[in-house]
Amino acid sequence: MLFSLHIENIAVIKSVDIDFSSGFMALTGETGAGKSIIIDSINLLLGKKAERELIRSGETSAMVSGLFGSLRAPALKALSECGISPDEEGNVLVQRTVNEDGRSQIKVNGRSVSLAVLKSVTSSLVTIHGQTDTLALTDAEKQLELLDLYAENRDLLVEYSEKYKALTDVRGEIKELSDKESERERLIEILEYQIADIDSFSLKDGEEEELIDKKLKIKNSEKISKNAGFAFKALKGSEKGSVSFLVDRSISALEQISDVVPAFSEYSEKLRDILYQVNDISEEVYSVIADMDEDPGESLNKIESRLDKISKLKRKYGLTVKDILEFRDKSERELDGLRNSDSLMEKLAMRERELYKEALALADTLHERRTAAAKTIEEKVKETLEFLDMPKVVFFTSIKEEFKNAQKLLYKNGSDAVEFFISPNRGADAKPLAKIASGGELARVMLALKSVIADKDSISTLIFDEIDSGVSGKTARKIGIKMLELSKSSQIFSVTHSAQIASLANGHYLISKSDVSGETATSVKLLDYEGRVSELSRILGGIDVTESQRGAAIDMLSERENY
Repeated sequence: MLFSLHIENIAVIKSVDIDFSSGFMALTGETGAGKSIIIDSINLLLGKKAERELIRSGETSAMVSGLFGSLRAPALKALSECGISPDEEGNVLVQRTVNEDGRSQIKVNGRSVSLAVLKSVTSSLVTIHGQTDTLALTDAEKQLELLDLYAENRDLLVEYSEKYKALTDVRGEIKELSDKESERERLIEILEYQIADIDSFSLKDGEEEELIDKKLKIKNSEKISKNAGFAFKALKGSEKGSVSFLVDRSISALEQISDVVPAFSEYSEKLRDILYQVNDISEEVYSVIADMDEDPGESLNKIESRLDKISKLKRKYGLTVKDILEFRDKSERELDGLRNSDSLMEKLAMRERELYKEALALADTLHERRTAAAKTIEEKVKETLEFLDMPKVVFFTSIKEEFKNAQKLLYKNGSDAVEFFISPNRGADAKPLAKIASGGELARVMLALKSVIADKDSISTLIFDEIDSGVSGKTARKIGIKMLELSKSSQIFSVTHSAQIASLANGHYLISKSDVSGETATSVKLLDYEGRVSELSRILGGIDVTESQRGAAIDMLSERENY
C-alpha cells in the first residue's frame, strides 16, 4: 500500500506531503484545485512520460516520491527480479526527479534504476483507473487478462507461452526451408561455385599476414643480409674472433683456476648460460640469412600474385582470410541442408506435430478453466451491477475457438477469443462491451469486475479517478459502497465530485488552491469531522451552503456506520 506521497514543484504544487492509511480514502476539491496533479504525480512513479510542462513555473526541476509498504508476493518478486530489496521495515521508497530538459532521475531505495525497472516495480504496487483506463476495459485482450486473473491461469499461461514459442520457431524454420525449396537448385549451384572458388586457392588462416611479412623481408633483403651476416659472423661465424669462441675460451680459463679462486666457478656457470644464449641467437640469425632467396625478384612476384588473388576473394567473400574461410564453412553447412532438405523437412514436420499436440493440450486446459471461471464471473458481475442500479442487465462472456482444416488454431494466449457482452436494459440485444454508449454504465461494469476479482488481484493499491462521472444520487452511493467493500482487501483511493461516495471513505482529503505571496499554491489536508461536514455540504450545495445541506452531510457520515 501507499504510505506517503511527497510532491515538489509540480504544476501549482510547491511542496506537499501526504500520509495515507489502509482502507478507503476520498480526494475532493473545487474544479482546478489540483486533484489531477496528484494523479499526474503518481503516474510519474508508475513510469509515465515526464513532461517538462509539469515543472512549476520558475523552477528547474520537480520531484515526487512515494513510500510503499505491506508488500504482497508479486511486488516482492518484481523487486527481487530487479535486484532490489525492501528496507529493514519492509518498505520501498520510489523517487523520480524531472529536469527542465525533460530528462529524469529515478531511484528505488536510494539506488538509481532505469525507467523499465521503475515500471516493473510500481506496476505491481498501484493501478490507476480513470475514464481512459475504463475505456481500455473494452479491449478484448484486456478482458482476456481479467478472465485469466480470476481463473488463476498465470503459471499455466507461462507454460503454454514457452510451448507456443517453440511451436512458432519450428513453423518459422519450416517456412524458411519451404521458401528456399522453390529455388533450391539455383542456390545449390551458387553455393557449389562459391565453395569451389574458395577451395581452389587452398587458403590458410593467417596466410595473408605471413605473405605481407615475407614481402617486407624481401624488399629489405640487402639490408637484412648485410646486418644479419655481420651479426652472425661476430657472434659465431669467425673461428677465433667471434663472441662464441671468446666466451667459450673464457669459461675454460676460469675453470682452470676455480680451485684457487672459488668465486670463478660461479662466474664460469654464468658465462656458460650466456654462451647458450649467444648460440641460440646465432642460429636464429643464420636461419634468417638461409631463408633469403637467391632470386628475390621472382619470389616477390609470386607473393604479389598470391596477395592479389586473396584480395579478389576478400572483395567477394569477406574482409579477412578468416572471414572467407568462415563464409566457406557456412556455405557448406547450408549446402548440406539443401541437399538433405527432404529429411530435414520431415524431421521439422514431426517436431511441429509434437509441439502442436503439447501446446493444444495446454490450450484445452486454459479453455476449460476460462469457461468455468466465466460462469462464476457472469453471475457475480450481474449481481453487482443489479446492486449498482442496473437491475435488468444481461452480462455474459463469449469464448470462441477457431478451426482450419479441422485443426484448432492456437495463438499467443491459447486458443480462445474472449469478449464480454452486455445489455443494460431488458429487451435490448447484448452487444460487446465496447459498444456501450454510457460512460456511467461502463464505469459501473469496470467497478463490478474489479469487485469480483478483488481477492485474486495482486495489486494492493487501486486509484479510481472520477469514475463516478455521469452518475449521481443513489447510484453514486452504491458505487461508494462497492469501493468501501473493495477496501477490505486493497487500499482504495477515489478522486471524486460525489458527496455520496466521499462520505463513505475512511479518510477524506481536501485539495485546495490559494494565493501565497502572490503565487498560486495547492495544498492537501486530511479533514476532521467538522471539515468533512463542511466539504460534503459544499459538494451538495450551490453558491451558499444551507443548514439542510449540512444536515444531509451529517446524515451521510452517520449512515456510513451501517456499511
